[in-house]
Amino acid sequence: MKIFISGGTGFVGGHLCRELLSRGHTLKLLVHSAGGSDLKEAEFLSGDVTRAESCIEGAAGCDAVINLVGIIREFPQRGVTFSRLHVEATRNMIEGAKQNGIRRYLQMSALGSRPGAVSGYHRSKYQAEELVAASGLDYTIFRPSLIFGPEDAFVNMLAGFIRSYSVVPVIGDGKYRLQPIAADDVARCFALSLEKPETSGKSYNICGADRLNYLDIVDAVSRVLGRYFVLKLKNPLLLMKFITPLLERFSFYPLTSDQITMLLEESICDGSWQETFGFEPVRFEEGVRMYLGQGDKHP
Repeated sequence: MKIFISGGTGFVGGHLCRELLSRGHTLKLLVHSAGGSDLKEAEFLSGDVTRAESCIEGAAGCDAVINLVGIIREFPQRGVTFSRLHVEATRNMIEGAKQNGIRRYLQMSALGSRPGAVSGYHRSKYQAEELVAASGLDYTIFRPSLIFGPEDAFVNMLAGFIRSYSVVPVIGDGKYRLQPIAADDVARCFALSLEKPETSGKSYNICGADRLNYLDIVDAVSRVLGRYFVLKLKNPLLLMKFITPLLERFSFYPLTSDQITMLLEESICDGSWQETFGFEPVRFEEGVRMYLGQGDKHP
């Protein structure tokens, strides 16, 4: 297949592009700048996912469309909003598929996206899902939990705190649960769905093998790095809920109210996606060890 991809040069996009190329597909990536990637095997089209004409031009001559575009944080003064990058971008990618007679469409969403979601992030992701479901295309939607891998933001941020300070800040009690899934496993699900007609018209919650609370995740990363004396600095939840709305407008502040809401809601699933895709996801600590180093060898 020739596949048109938006968001293909991002964190998950890099893993997906390598997976698709290994399976013999050819790729056409929509990018802001054609010089922004070292993926030599792909074709690049300079454009903007928030402009329908870019998506229509990009999808020309392709057999499938994949939309990976997403942001975790808004900066409205720069035009970086959930409405533009999740909803409007999805509408344009759907239009690109339709205008070029393409039936197969894959969408990246997020675990927790649902009607009436509290966070703006999840609401906008669900609005995008509604556009996809109503498109009439042969779609598949994926809702992953926290995604980890060599270029991730979350695990590498924790590793940075542990290496530099042996201290990790914790919001509240840290007992909220996540079920991290490896970027390579997410990419594999996307690629396999192109080979599985039974995934058409379906949405999948995808998560890893380990259901861990935040404190467990900190401990796992600490073990990988060979650090056994890491202070978990707990910040009272009420204090964080008061401070964050005041500071989140500034890019130096690493957190938003939306992100606190999503953490407290948790991000876990039942793993039923494995029945369709037929493989076991990599365990969290094993996967992290592959890119953060060997750490301490003791159990």
